[in-house]
Amino acid sequence: MERMSSIELAIKNESSEMEYYLNESKRSTNPVAKALFATLAEDEKEHMTRLRGLHAKLVGSGSWPENVAIEVAGTNIKKVLEAVPRQYGSEEDHDDDDLKALRKGIDFETSGAQFYADLSAKCKNPQEAKFFKFLAGIEREHMLSIQDSLLFLEDPAGWHESHEHIHLDGV
Repeated sequence: MERMSSIELAIKNESSEMEYYLNESKRSTNPVAKALFATLAEDEKEHMTRLRGLHAKLVGSGSWPENVAIEVAGTNIKKVLEAVPRQYGSEEDHDDDDLKALRKGIDFETSGAQFYADLSAKCKNPQEAKFFKFLAGIEREHMLSIQDSLLFLEDPAGWHESHEHIHLDGV
């Protein structure tokens, strides 16, 4: 796929994912799911903004700009997952739509990671390859965080046990 159309497709994907996560954040009544979806929406918005800037530079010059930062803002999904359960506890109800939405999010992020990894592999410019490889890593991090959130909603006791390293003696 040609570079410009790849970036345009990436912008479209990030925009679609952002809208999906925003809608799910508004729909959900579960504090963990709401916070996770809102955080994912912000991350996707940041990715989209960065990609739009890159797209504008490519349109202007026709080549990969030398001064594009090969990074995006890091995600704080792990902090959200660590803070929200302590704040609200595991007794909060969720509905099957939250679980379905998280599973769909896992599919989005898995596809996004593969898309960016494939783009990275096709890039001849090392900076360009590094940029898309980094985005693939962020998408993978999102996917793993969503899987972790799904575990929390499906099995809060198991989630707490695995994350708080509780031993048999209670220490």
